[in-house]
Amino acid sequence: MTAGNASGSRPNFTIVGMSLLGASGDLAKKKTFPALFGLYLQGYLPANTRIIGYARTKMDRADYLNRISQHIKNKNTPKVKTTLDQFLVQSSYVAGVYDKDDGFQRLEQEIRRVEIETGAKDRLFYMALPPSVFIPVANGLKKNCYTNKGINRLIIEKPFGMDLESSRKLSDALAPLWREDEIYRIDHYLGKEMVKNIMVLRFTNMMFSSCWDKDHIENIQITFKEKIGTEGRGGYFDEFGIMRDVMQNHLFQVLSLIAMEPPASMSAEVIRDEKVKVLRAIEPVRESEVLLGQYGPSEDGVHPGYLDDETVPQGSKTATFAAATFYVNNRRWQGVPFIIKCGKALDQQKVDIRVQFKEHGGNLFPGLSNARNELVIRVQPEEAVYLKMTQKLPGLGMNTVMTDLDLSYASRFTQLAIPEAYEALILDALNGEQSNFVRKDELDEAWRIFTPVLHKIDRGLVPVEIYPYGSRGPRSLPDFIRRFGYERGSMAYSWPSTSLDAATSSEAKL
Repeated sequence: MTAGNASGSRPNFTIVGMSLLGASGDLAKKKTFPALFGLYLQGYLPANTRIIGYARTKMDRADYLNRISQHIKNKNTPKVKTTLDQFLVQSSYVAGVYDKDDGFQRLEQEIRRVEIETGAKDRLFYMALPPSVFIPVANGLKKNCYTNKGINRLIIEKPFGMDLESSRKLSDALAPLWREDEIYRIDHYLGKEMVKNIMVLRFTNMMFSSCWDKDHIENIQITFKEKIGTEGRGGYFDEFGIMRDVMQNHLFQVLSLIAMEPPASMSAEVIRDEKVKVLRAIEPVRESEVLLGQYGPSEDGVHPGYLDDETVPQGSKTATFAAATFYVNNRRWQGVPFIIKCGKALDQQKVDIRVQFKEHGGNLFPGLSNARNELVIRVQPEEAVYLKMTQKLPGLGMNTVMTDLDLSYASRFTQLAIPEAYEALILDALNGEQSNFVRKDELDEAWRIFTPVLHKIDRGLVPVEIYPYGSRGPRSLPDFIRRFGYERGSMAYSWPSTSLDAATSSEAKL
């Protein structure tokens, strides 16, 4: 929950009753309920909004309300406390299994009760559930809770399958039950403020639009770093690995926005058409262009390795770090490497996009042969956009320094708060705005690119390098990214460069 203005407008959807399937789970407790309350607090949901939870867990009303409010921030401040009390009064719970009609019939009775009280006719169902129950729940909802009097919308959480075949089976099973325009496949990265800013940055600023191609850009890196490991969740993570968990979905959505052509309009289908064209231009990634790692114990012995997690199968070769290089084979991007890196138990917590421009030929100043400009979009934390550039160092000489043009959101937009990703996406779903949700053909193309190498990884045919907990990743990573044209440059730099000392210190490790 955030204070301030949420993104988007008030919903034009006439719903006031939302059903949350999986209401007893961690995702609902930590993300979905706080996001719904954040929208309610800021006036983006009607005052008489009703939230109906549904899950297998049997619990009384007090337990349920405690789950709803457990992760609400600032709940002891007067405004939040008053609003939360009202929000909780309007929340109800139905217990039932996912593969039998009787539970869904009780849910239908509760929905009808709410609709009689409020006059609502449209329905939103949010499946905060594991993929193993997607189909039985989608079937139970369609059979027992689908309305013919208004609009139906179904939000589905990732993961959307394990490979191309399983993803298509899931989509084929959903297709007879729910129309594609009723399905909202949610990837919370598409709700992040700086990811939503990519199109604005690219298509409204001529200085970027005119040089956003292979003639000006040397390479693009998309980096995801987490400081923590699996921390007791290794059993779940081991089933997927870092490539499926982060790269194939979150970071590939970012790639498609970075590489897409300007859409003819802001229509959701037009935007998603352009994203699909990018994916279709990418060949399946080759194992020679993949680097895998798994974290071991930290060098100081404080943090255990991945295999020390009791929930991880003994001898697991599952990667907790992955780097891979992709090429978009079209006229704009031919030959430009897109390097994607993601990992757990690393030295930093950050997500950023780094666009490295080509070197300036015929440089007048010695020592600047590889001083490349870089546009960096910091997705999280400390949201920012900054442009690395060379400037004259103040003084009587002609020495140069690498510095930046810096738009840090915390210092520039002091009166505005950045909405949570789930707030933005739930509001989009209420408004019927699908451009920030994943379409079926997007899924197919992304899985097509990854499935061959994922199957080789699953069979143990791609080596996995051990790296220390808290390090930058595998020791061969610098050589890997250098293979694809990335140069750190010889000029020292650190962001944010708030002083001359900072500007001339060594650059933060990438």
